[in-house]
Amino acid sequence: MSIEERLKELNLVIPDPPEPVANFVPCRTAGKLVFISGQGPVINNLPVHMGKLGKEISLEDGYEAARLCALNLLSQLKNKISDWNQLKKIVSVRGFVASTENFYDQPKVVNGCSDLLCDIFGDRGIHARCALGVNVLPGNIPVEVEMVVELC
Repeated sequence: MSIEERLKELNLVIPDPPEPVANFVPCRTAGKLVFISGQGPVINNLPVHMGKLGKEISLEDGYEAARLCALNLLSQLKNKISDWNQLKKIVSVRGFVASTENFYDQPKVVNGCSDLLCDIFGDRGIHARCALGVNVLPGNIPVEVEMVVELC
């Protein structure tokens, strides 16, 4: 099954890539690696969720925010490559979760991104990962995720 067919099966649409919010490029290639800058839970460059996990944002909403981050990461990648067949594998994911001092489920939040990547890409979506709690994120978003992929 092609990635496009898999996306349709999962009822997913890759959005238009969000615009950078500062002085950086969305993707940078080094050899066969593509480093994709951190993406937040935005649609049409507007945040869908705002606040901190453990305060304004529930674990479930944080998980959904991380899924949206994954879709935005894929939109940046798709904008960089001509065909999903160029993707050899997802190498690593680093998730940042704005959370209160007594919120300890950052890995469960970032699972929203990881689960989606594995659902779409199967074995090619399995990756190394880090899930970090942070005090604040740009624009008061609750989650930001960056990703490294390897091309064929």
